Amino acid sequence: MDVIPKWADALLIPLLSILLSFLISALVILAIGEDPIQAFKLMIDGTFGRSEGFGFMLYYATNFIFTGLAVAIAFHARLFNIGGEGQATLGGLGVALVCLAVPWPHWTLALPFAILGGAIFGALWALIPAYLQAKRGSHIVITTIMFNFIASALLVYLLVEVLKPEGSMDPATARFAEGTNLPRMSDMLGVIGIEFSSAPPVNITFFLALLACFLFWLLIWRTRLGYEIRAYGQSESAAEYAGISPTKIIIIAMLISGALAGCMGINSVMATERLVLNSVEGAGFIGIAVALMGRSHPFGVVLAALMFGFLVQGGAEIDFWTDIPRELIVVIQALVILFTGALDNMVRMPLEKLFLMFRRKRSPVE
Repeated sequence: MDVIPKWADALLIPLLSILLSFLISALVILAIGEDPIQAFKLMIDGTFGRSEGFGFMLYYATNFIFTGLAVAIAFHARLFNIGGEGQATLGGLGVALVCLAVPWPHWTLALPFAILGGAIFGALWALIPAYLQAKRGSHIVITTIMFNFIASALLVYLLVEVLKPEGSMDPATARFAEGTNLPRMSDMLGVIGIEFSSAPPVNITFFLALLACFLFWLLIWRTRLGYEIRAYGQSESAAEYAGISPTKIIIIAMLISGALAGCMGINSVMATERLVLNSVEGAGFIGIAVALMGRSHPFGVVLAALMFGFLVQGGAEIDFWTDIPRELIVVIQALVILFTGALDNMVRMPLEKLFLMFRRKRSPVE
């Protein structure tokens, strides 16, 4: 029987880890001669005090939801997919090719094909590492991280030599047809009379990300395939004894993982109306922290993605209004990852002792 209740493992431990990382970040801010309270207040006001900042937070969180889910499903199969960055890059390429291929008359027609383009390109980029792991024993961590570099180099070549419009100096595709423009949050909320800034690119993809979370939950906890993925992740030998094929699970889990990462391209490429270099902006790596914090559960992934979206947007506010370098936000993100990942036991072990002590006090004396 687990000492720590499920609610504490899902909520209390990540919350304490975040508080510890924020506390150390405050000490770092003090060390460089700035006021940490004022800095955190500026982050909160700049994100939640106006619709523009809140919109940018949701835009970043949308990217992190997709990459967080991509890492989470691999975690359930006990696979460490570090290739979300490359898979999202190729997914964005797939989205761009779909948007450029046809003069789409309306976004409702373009969106389903763009989703397919992003998912297929992302899945295919994950297929080779999956095959090498399943058939050749190549470690998934090594192959996926190497494929990130290959994806980056491939995109540079395509944007400079193939997809860049003639006469343009910018390594980016041409702008997509107007019919591919996705409705933004300001458009959707304006229909019901709610004013929202049109500046942030947050759009209908945010709701697609929430739908992906629901479908993720259905797959993992309500289907036979999801059960097989979880069974394989818990014990490979027991799964094989039960007739579950390791090759099948590795390849299917990685295909779904790559497809989810590739769907990020809907938000980072289609919503911004063209494909540019570095459109992923590190979201693939942040997805690892999101999955860890969210305990590989879609609800936890959403909460963690919103928190990292807050950090990115809050970091922009700090960089603009203070002398605190924006790189400090990278430090805070690293501390969050450190405490929720490598130093998880620093929080978990004292809590285990605390809950065990309470349980002994409540149990009858023999």
